[in-house]
Amino acid sequence: MKIGMILDEVFPPDPRVENEAITLVNSGHDVFLFCLTYGNQLLNESTNGIQIRRYKSNKLTHKLSALSCDFFAYKMIMKPKIDDFIIKNSIEVLHIHDIRIAEAVFLSNKKFHLKTVLDLHDNIPENMKFYPHLNKFPGKYIISPSKWRKKENEFILKSDKIITVSPNFAEDLIKKNNIEPKKVVVVPNNVRQSFYKKALYSDVIANKYSNKFVVLYLGDTNIRRGLLTAIRATEFLSKEIANYKLVIVGKNTTDSILKDETKKLNLEAFVDFEGWQDVSLFPSYIVASNVCISPLYRSVQHDVAYANKIFQYMSFSKPVLVSNAIAQKEIIEKANSGLVHEEKNKDDFSSKVLELYLNKEKAEELGKRGKQFIENEFSWEITSKALVKLYDEL
Repeated sequence: MKIGMILDEVFPPDPRVENEAITLVNSGHDVFLFCLTYGNQLLNESTNGIQIRRYKSNKLTHKLSALSCDFFAYKMIMKPKIDDFIIKNSIEVLHIHDIRIAEAVFLSNKKFHLKTVLDLHDNIPENMKFYPHLNKFPGKYIISPSKWRKKENEFILKSDKIITVSPNFAEDLIKKNNIEPKKVVVVPNNVRQSFYKKALYSDVIANKYSNKFVVLYLGDTNIRRGLLTAIRATEFLSKEIANYKLVIVGKNTTDSILKDETKKLNLEAFVDFEGWQDVSLFPSYIVASNVCISPLYRSVQHDVAYANKIFQYMSFSKPVLVSNAIAQKEIIEKANSGLVHEEKNKDDFSSKVLELYLNKEKAEELGKRGKQFIENEFSWEITSKALVKLYDEL
């Protein structure tokens, strides 16, 4: 089957898109990936069996994507590109990655009548409430999360199959949209075995943290990810734990808030802002750490989805400390691979870190169980069988 994946971003990087595409290629399908370019990337190339087709775009068009449920501009810009992609590659089924470009895809598909798979990486209408540009002028007044929620519902009903990232997310969609459970397939964000089996290591990172007790965070650093909790806990933990270091690997436009809080509390010596690093360096940071964290604030989105980072942590036998956002709390308790703290509670966060520091045997045991969970139940190679089955049935 010739599968046309539609992504309104540059590629690479997008580990979920890449994992899904490689899995489907290895299952005998031809996968063509529609994506965008803002520079001089090759317009046509093949990598890992994925046949990449890039279409030129610009930053103005990218900004219009946030308005695509209100104005025709974005969908009318994208529709001819999608038409071209479908025709030139003889696409037989469309796989839409998230909802920003979905309207343009469905508009194009009126001519082709292809089956569609809607892959919901995130609960975008809920996440929008936390976007910095939607909390100030002009975004606050021209972009409506409630309109996006209505559009998402419309896209869900139009699609032949829906993919979500967790059972909690699937249950929520089924209930809110009154759809048949069999229409929804769960394909979690987790790690390929190669992430931990074929990792390369940086001596620079290892040496930098060799004599530190490292609490590590990887990924997007938006305020909703809970890093203010970890920073505020550092005020206490830096006094209780010798050579304590909070290491933050990632970035977001809200980073100035995190850095201002660190400075206000005089914690610059105990918090490292590493910025965004290549994913190939993630194993080095994880191996250099003692405890790995995901202190998410609770929200509709965070209660039904879990981030890939917790599985990356577990794949290297590290104890995990997560907030009580429901989905990640349940998966950590199921694997018995870490501890749970109350969201936004720096004292509870501190006590759990201290517990792992003082009880090294417990920390090691939790780490081992996490590793076993990944290898026996939750690697990409195991959970992606649902994706293969979906396309077998299509």
